[in-house]
Order: sequence, then C-alpha cells, then structure tokens
Amino acid sequence: MAAGTFVAYYRVSTAKQGASGLGLEAQRMAVRAYLNGGEWRLAGEFTEVESGKRSDRPELAKAIETCRLYGARLVIAKLDRLSRDIHFLTGLERAGIRFVAADMPEANEMIVHIMAVIAQAERKMIGARTKAALAAAKARGTVLGGFRGHVPTDAERAAAARTNRDRADTRAALLSTVIERLRADGVTSVTGIAKVLTERGIPTARGGSHWRATQVRNVMARLGETASRPPVT
Repeated sequence: MAAGTFVAYYRVSTAKQGASGLGLEAQRMAVRAYLNGGEWRLAGEFTEVESGKRSDRPELAKAIETCRLYGARLVIAKLDRLSRDIHFLTGLERAGIRFVAADMPEANEMIVHIMAVIAQAERKMIGARTKAALAAAKARGTVLGGFRGHVPTDAERAAAARTNRDRADTRAALLSTVIERLRADGVTSVTGIAKVLTERGIPTARGGSHWRATQVRNVMARLGETASRPPVT
C-alpha cells in the first residue's frame, strides 16, 4: 500500500501520442492503481514527449527537482518509460532520488541490491590489494601502526564548510521558484510564505515539516534578496 509523497512522470515517444493521449491515459491509470489506498499525495505530474534513448529530458528534470523539493518519490507506470539505460537508473539513485515503477514495485530494491553486490565485490578487491601493499611495505622494513586518528587540516575544514554552503545554496535555488510564484500571487511576507510552505508539505533544509519566518528570511538572504522586496508582477 502506497504512503508518502509522490511525483508522477509519464513519457510518450512521439508527438502524435502526446496529442492523442494514446498510451498516456494508460500510464496515468497504472500510477493511480499503484497509489490506490494508503495515505499518499501527489505533489506533481509531468509528461514528456521524448525518445527514451535520450537522457536530457526537461520534464524529467522538473520532476526530479520537485522530488528534491518535497522529499518525494518519483513514480512511473512502467520501468521502460523512465529509461532503458541501467546507468541512467543508477544515476537517479546516486542523486538521491527514490523511484518506483507501478508495474514492478520491487525494481528499486532490486537495483539497490545489485549495486550493493557490486560495491561489496569492489571492497573485497580493494581490501585484498591493501593487504598486499601492507605486506610489501612491511617486508621493506616500513613500521606500520601508530596513531590511526585523523586531525582535519585547515584546508579540509574549509572544504567541508564549502560543501555545506553548496548544499544550502542548492536548496535555496530549488525554493526560489516557489517563493517567486507565491510573491506573484500576493504572498510577500516571510510569515505568509512560511505558512504556505508548511501547508504544501515542503520540508525545511533539516527535513522539518513546519517553516518559520526566520528560515524563509535565511533562504532569501542566501538568494541575495530581502524580505521587503516587492512581489513579482
């Protein structure tokens, strides 16, 4: 039984199919059937008229962005509607996007399992090479052991800080479009924006469900904006 927040993605291969709805309605029905029952909500639906051989699909990019915004799972009707390229599927996993196919709900777990098996094999090979390298170093008289901890250098601390800033900037960029639309609709105060973000179920940077005015103000500051900026017209 489905539960949580989902973003639906549909794809048809030709413009004719897109205009006629041929195949599209069947995909919608399959997704709805999968979501039938349980406690779930659909944060968005995106339809692509594109060849499955291409990976630069703009509607899929929007769907992924919406998944990131809501912390949602991407749902598709059939596994081949997403892509026939296994590298593209695992790319979604690496990007942190969870997905499920209505015709094969276990596919996500299967792919993760395959990746885990491959990673395990790689770890074994790395471990074997490490042991061989240590044995060779010991044979040369190299003293092994000693302090195994690690004191971060100033450069490493700076790099970690940059990573955190980059993550915050990415999150703010995802929210910018939503905030602009709210302003265009007349919601201009940080308190009002915080209320709408909470009502829409958009999680905060730390995964919280309730937005505060200070959090909205921080996002605006990161975007180089001010809370008093006039609404977009």
